[in-house]
Amino acid sequence: MRNPFSTKLVTPSEAPVAELDGQSPADKETGLQEPVGDHQDDRHSDSDEDAIDKNAQAGVQKIEAITKVWSRNHLIMAYVFIWIIYFIDAMEQGMGSFLTPYVTSSFNQHSLTSTTNVMAQIIGGVSKLTLAKILDIWGRPQGFLLSGMILTIGLIMMAACVNVEMYAAAQVFYWVGYNGIGYAMIIFIADTSHLKNRGLMLGFISSPYIITTWISSPLAEHVIQGIGWRWGYGVFAIVTPLMCLPLFYLFTYNYVKAKKMGLVIPRKSGRTTWQSIQHYFWEFDVICLLLVMGGFALFLLPFNIYSFQAEGWRSPLVICLIIFGSLMLIGAALWEKYFAPVKFLPWELLTDRTVVGGCVLAAALFVEFYLWAGYFTSFMQVPLNLSITTSGYISNIYTIGSCISSIIFGVLIRWTGRFKWTALYVGVPLTILGVGLMIHFRQPGVNVGYIVMCQIFIAFGGGACVIAEQVAVMAAAAHQHVAVVIAVEGLFANVGGGIGATVAAAIWTGVFPQRLAEYLPAEAMDDFANIYGDIVVQLSYPVGSPTRDAINLAYAAAQRYMLISATAVLAFCIPAVMLWRNIYLKDFKQVKGRVV
Repeated sequence: MRNPFSTKLVTPSEAPVAELDGQSPADKETGLQEPVGDHQDDRHSDSDEDAIDKNAQAGVQKIEAITKVWSRNHLIMAYVFIWIIYFIDAMEQGMGSFLTPYVTSSFNQHSLTSTTNVMAQIIGGVSKLTLAKILDIWGRPQGFLLSGMILTIGLIMMAACVNVEMYAAAQVFYWVGYNGIGYAMIIFIADTSHLKNRGLMLGFISSPYIITTWISSPLAEHVIQGIGWRWGYGVFAIVTPLMCLPLFYLFTYNYVKAKKMGLVIPRKSGRTTWQSIQHYFWEFDVICLLLVMGGFALFLLPFNIYSFQAEGWRSPLVICLIIFGSLMLIGAALWEKYFAPVKFLPWELLTDRTVVGGCVLAAALFVEFYLWAGYFTSFMQVPLNLSITTSGYISNIYTIGSCISSIIFGVLIRWTGRFKWTALYVGVPLTILGVGLMIHFRQPGVNVGYIVMCQIFIAFGGGACVIAEQVAVMAAAAHQHVAVVIAVEGLFANVGGGIGATVAAAIWTGVFPQRLAEYLPAEAMDDFANIYGDIVVQLSYPVGSPTRDAINLAYAAAQRYMLISATAVLAFCIPAVMLWRNIYLKDFKQVKGRVV
């Protein structure tokens, strides 16, 4: 993400990047920021203020060159392509969330529905650090293309999986690619938008979810009842790469154009092959990546497997995994602080209170979300007896509400120039209210309207929090560090999701079978394993029968513990937001060239 670690942290009162907006009134009307210069024909040799930063890493220089040469139409086309890619990815991801219980159930392993996501979330989050380096060192389009290829491999593997283990491995590839594409496009937005408009642009690119909300669950239902879940993944393995290529071509075309104009000077490294391997080994901080990835994996794995061990938490395997995972994470921190030749971020930026607060908020929000969402669609189909389509509409309230909310708060952030208030006074309180109320309302036989109400509170609160959190970490850094602070924020979010899914799986495997064995009538005990492991078997028992009632009560018991845990985690959000500096965004000129 950054090579020069000497760049000083920017605040409204210091640093050269915190310059006044130099837009003309006409440009402010259109929302497009032209390069600063004496006249249009001299835009590539204009003042130092708008010149390409020769001290920045190659990928940052390339994107600054692209934004200086592309036309207004190409800028608009880039945002259209980004919107289309988000639309396709949102539709596939929404469909996949409903297919997962049926995939695991097809192997009689419904209890592993949440577990299949854990490693994928962790590795997907850590991989953003590597992708951040690729974006900064080699270029934005290259990192985007690599992510698209990995995503496609994951979809092909899911379509061809023959057991839960292969499906879980496919999920790793899928989420690395999915998170990578989303991350690369967020960096595109950061590279091509003024800081005061960035919240609005981030809200804009999430708007496809407003449409896919109404498509994903009916699509999943038709897939399950028609072509089958394998072809559901297979179709998107064909469509996704086709939708990614136009954006890659657009950025590559303008990079070649900038190169021909002399804005990008090719550099010869002068290194041998072995020297290049050594260079990139340290440049990508491989040791830190392995320690972080291995540490989180070993630490979180016991929460998913303890119920399968004869001695439970006292199992030597469980204890060893927790100890070695903790030691690896401590080792990663020590390595990064004292020994790493090339660090991912300047230490002063890693310890900046706005960055720290934003990362803690991201982690807490993802922990609580995956705590209550892991078995939410299963809960709606079994205890509430809702169809897949209806369950999808309700679960997607969060998606559509948060997207609408993010656009609204993006406009308010642009208007006020402030972002802290949106999370502190609106986002966090609404989220706590919604999750807390679900403790009472998520029970069998409850009026579905109350669950819808809670989802609306959580959705509007989540939209405000996520937009504010991303703008916060970007406002704390110079342009050359934006990619890596977003990667670190993404790492906290994904690891938070992994922790949430892990704890949800631990609660489920610890509570659900115990309560199921307690509530099931004697005549159904012979079918205990199938009821526990297969959602289709659960749904096969008639509503109102003693066995179905027992299943519903077991669901309610597990859900209650999940929601109490999620509400407790949200307590960390308030101090996290209070840590932020109340930065005035209109005083920043963080990016250069033709931007929104």
